[in-house]
Amino acid sequence: MAEDELKLLGMWASPFVIRVRMMLEEKGLSYEYIEQDLFNKSELLLKHNPIHKKVPVLIHGDRDICESLVILQYIDEKWSGTGPPVLPVDPYDRAIARFWALYIDDKLLPSFIGFMKAATEEAKAEKIADTQTALELLEGAFQKCSAGKDFFGGDSTGYLDVTLGSHLAWIKTTEIMSGAKLLDETKVPLLVDWAKRFITLDCAKKTLPSVDRVEKYARELQVTRWKVATAN
Repeated sequence: MAEDELKLLGMWASPFVIRVRMMLEEKGLSYEYIEQDLFNKSELLLKHNPIHKKVPVLIHGDRDICESLVILQYIDEKWSGTGPPVLPVDPYDRAIARFWALYIDDKLLPSFIGFMKAATEEAKAEKIADTQTALELLEGAFQKCSAGKDFFGGDSTGYLDVTLGSHLAWIKTTEIMSGAKLLDETKVPLLVDWAKRFITLDCAKKTLPSVDRVEKYARELQVTRWKVATAN
């Protein structure tokens, strides 16, 4: 494999994969995308991520980089002179961006996925409330990080934009399946406007799956995977 050749092991519906694809697109980097079946893991995936056996995995030459946020930071440092910066330049701003990225994955994601996995109406309502709370906190984060500009990263998309943006199809799917308004103009108006801008970007158009496709996949998981897991 050539020293600078890039390959990405992924799965089309994974927000963690989507965000890496978004940033590769933003940087204008050429790469080979290799779709993986997470329920029948390939030897290629097991070879390049033997610890967690998960996607995404970025293969750069003979080097493997795992975990989406780690990959984003690697892209930022390796191709710092190419395209827009991933993370802010200021150390404090970088720390704040990392904090909210972890919040998105540790609090927001489990809330709306938890709704889809919930077995009772009470549990579903609790997860929707948790999702709404997480989004309201992210509304405040956007106000501070964007400093009145269009994106978390200011004038251009950055670390937090792709981290949250990669979840947009799943958030919309959750709205459809729950009947609840999550990106609500009366509660998170800044995020609503940000999301409208974000989905028009080329990196989003090229990587975000359709909501219909995600909804179909989520309903299949509810029957084939999550229902079994809940019952055990």
